[in-house]
Amino acid sequence: MVKTAQDEELIFTGIPASPGIAVAPIHVIARGFSAPEIYEIPEGQVAEEQSRFRNAVDITKKQLSDLQNRLESLAGNSESEIFEAHVMLLEDKSLIDRVMSAIEKRQQNAEYAFYAVMQNFLEAMRRIPDAYLRERTADIEDVSQRVLRNFQIDEDSGHKAPDGTHILLAYDLSPSDTASMNRRHLLGFVTEQGSVNSHTAILARSFGIPAVVGLEVSVIQVTALTPAVIDGYSGKLILNPTPETLEKYAILAAEKQKQSNELDARKNEATETNDGRVITLSANIEFLEELHQVRESGAKGVGLYRTEFLLLNGNEMPDENEQEAAYQRVAKAVDGEIVIIRTLDAGGDKLPIEPLTEPEPNPFLGWRGIRVSLSRPAMFRDQLRAILRASAHGKLAVMFPLVSGLSELLRAREMLNRCMDELSSEGIAFNEKIPVGVMIEVPSAAVCADLLAPHVDFFSIGTNDLIQYTVAVDRVNPHVADLYRPTHPAVIRLIKRTVEAGESQGIWTGVCGEMAGDIRLTPLLLGLGVEELSVSPKTLPKVGQVIRSLNYGQCHALAENALRESRSQRILDMSLELAKRCYPDLLD
Repeated sequence: MVKTAQDEELIFTGIPASPGIAVAPIHVIARGFSAPEIYEIPEGQVAEEQSRFRNAVDITKKQLSDLQNRLESLAGNSESEIFEAHVMLLEDKSLIDRVMSAIEKRQQNAEYAFYAVMQNFLEAMRRIPDAYLRERTADIEDVSQRVLRNFQIDEDSGHKAPDGTHILLAYDLSPSDTASMNRRHLLGFVTEQGSVNSHTAILARSFGIPAVVGLEVSVIQVTALTPAVIDGYSGKLILNPTPETLEKYAILAAEKQKQSNELDARKNEATETNDGRVITLSANIEFLEELHQVRESGAKGVGLYRTEFLLLNGNEMPDENEQEAAYQRVAKAVDGEIVIIRTLDAGGDKLPIEPLTEPEPNPFLGWRGIRVSLSRPAMFRDQLRAILRASAHGKLAVMFPLVSGLSELLRAREMLNRCMDELSSEGIAFNEKIPVGVMIEVPSAAVCADLLAPHVDFFSIGTNDLIQYTVAVDRVNPHVADLYRPTHPAVIRLIKRTVEAGESQGIWTGVCGEMAGDIRLTPLLLGLGVEELSVSPKTLPKVGQVIRSLNYGQCHALAENALRESRSQRILDMSLELAKRCYPDLLD
């Protein structure tokens, strides 16, 4: 258990998911429903806050009683009994006492003290083996939300939710949660669940903020507003850091910033190995707001524009005109460099395109990627037309995700050709020779890459999914995280097979997955023949310097040896050994 002594430093360990250091107060978000505003109260105001709590409970009890009476007159006693149970919960003396005590001990506003007590209670219930009791959590959440809505706030109190920088601590975060965060104030996040390969962790690395997942302490044991440090390099959360600890991390942060400044100074240098092998280094982006980072990073265009984040504006994709405006803005922003727009890649651990009537039993093998687009032709048509229209204003390419075989690719290309014919008949300008690519992220696509290559202009390997499908490991499941191995012999053989299939047709192959930004593996990827790496803008200057530090001949020899190796760890060690010889100072 976390102790409450304000001067006691407490260190908890998780999995480092995104590098960096953050120092700020903790904001806690538990499961079930959103946290209310939080602020500290002076000791003399405790009684007033306790009174606010009692008042909110009284209002809620009256509302529930009214609901019970109305439902009883319509449907009889049995259906109205649920509200009676809710009222009984609010009359539970032990619950009332715990909240009153929490207000006094925490010296935080009443609604947050109530929220913290209820989340503690709910979390305990979620971990009870009895299924019936676990199902009752929904009822308790409903009552809790009603109480929170009924707090009356004194507008003259001057209390507001903290709008400064903070560290977010949560049980788990969905990709939409992460993508919707106010990144101006968020310095980092820590989660009790998750893995380093989850899409949320990937977003943290894209944002360039430190993150730790798989924390060894329950979020309900941590008091909000506790001073904290995130060490995203070693995977630590430190509560109540001592002055000595703060000084230590200030020094480390300064060292990392100095290194970052040195890398930025060289960001516009050519990305080619010291023996002349040119590698295209481009950026992955999710949001239009990241375009300034692309320009500042020295990227050669955008190697992956994840269009599913357009879903954040609502429950469906924007219309054709709105999409065209977004794609045109990206095209104009990169100053003549190519922008590869991936068509909608929803489902799995990514943003959903629409609510499902029933949860998919296995979403990673279900309705996602190109399958969604082909099953929603009107939506797919809007996106393809928007991309084509925007291609008249810059160098755009289109890329299809999660293609598993030739038939899907041909259907997607047929839809693209149909959109071209429509725009031509309407007299609307577009690039008739827009490059078309396919993501290689399913083993079947890699195995038959020679069949796909004649129909596309490039391959981009999505290593995140390619690895998980090849080794049959759910990449967001911490129980099997140790089996998710980028250097598994099967994975590197599939990468090599894809590169060779592309070379046979005169098309280039890039990598846009997390392997592209893992500088331990850069020697291996270059040696396998990859010609393009697409990484987060924050990572790009470091990867650029890594490329300049390598010798392609040595990388090629490494890859040849790796392809004959039978053990994942040995392949990783081989690549890491060359990395340490060529750029030891850049390895975290």
